[in-house]
Amino acid sequence: MTSAIQHLLKPHDRDLGGFSVRRLLPSLPKQAVGPFIFFDHMGPAVFGPGEGIDVRPHPHIGLATVTYLYEGAMMHRDSLGSLQRIEPGDVNWMTAGYGVVHSERTPDELRATGHAMHGIQTWFALPQAEEDCEPGFWHYPAADLPLVEAPGMVLRVIIGNAFGKTSPVRTYGSTLYVAGEVADCVSFEIPAEHAERALYIASGSVEIDGRPLAAHQMAILTPGSTPTLKATEDTRLLLFGGAPLDGRRHIWWNFVSSSQEKIEAAKQRWREDRFPAVPGETERIPLPER
Repeated sequence: MTSAIQHLLKPHDRDLGGFSVRRLLPSLPKQAVGPFIFFDHMGPAVFGPGEGIDVRPHPHIGLATVTYLYEGAMMHRDSLGSLQRIEPGDVNWMTAGYGVVHSERTPDELRATGHAMHGIQTWFALPQAEEDCEPGFWHYPAADLPLVEAPGMVLRVIIGNAFGKTSPVRTYGSTLYVAGEVADCVSFEIPAEHAERALYIASGSVEIDGRPLAAHQMAILTPGSTPTLKATEDTRLLLFGGAPLDGRRHIWWNFVSSSQEKIEAAKQRWREDRFPAVPGETERIPLPER
């Protein structure tokens, strides 16, 4: 019998000044799952009074950033003039297109009192026809995202369609992105409606057709399979994927493109400070040496 798990990925852990970040994508066996080309699990972390996150202004091209929080809050600013606080369960979607700059910082009142921080950030590689589109930013409150509820289980459809529900979040083509809270011993079948799928365990543990999957592991699911997932303790999970990318992408720093020449041009634009500025910001992250 063919296994429902095609690849099993473990994170590359990084410590950013006491703030743990686990990166799962891109990986050696799989650059992307559907359009998702970057997957970071941030935290959980506890910041004391006066502490917080300060991601200074930096540029993007050829992708959309998707931020989803479990705990804490972030203040998003970008070169379009957007100023948006994101809370747990909300979605911030920023399309970079031909070029956008943004920052992410801890809100002032949380920095003053101390707070917990925990969330997921992904990059969505734009289709080749949309890589040079106009940048844009959209915010979706948690109340607008559809829920799939059953005893001991709540699944929030963040992007795309799943389990008979469709998210209002803008996307390009077939997309799957679901955040789940599943109680111990609860099980459900993962449908095969999307060409590429991955399952990430943010906390807790599960079995996939009886095979154990621990916290911070990512399972790339076999196309066409309909495995049964069973939680073996209270679990937070992410199910994501969609249609395969229309060709391989080049990735360098914060740039994603089907064209290496466009990445080189973006590097030169940032080096020469020719990207638009973020209102209210005076800092910027310099271009890396390599």
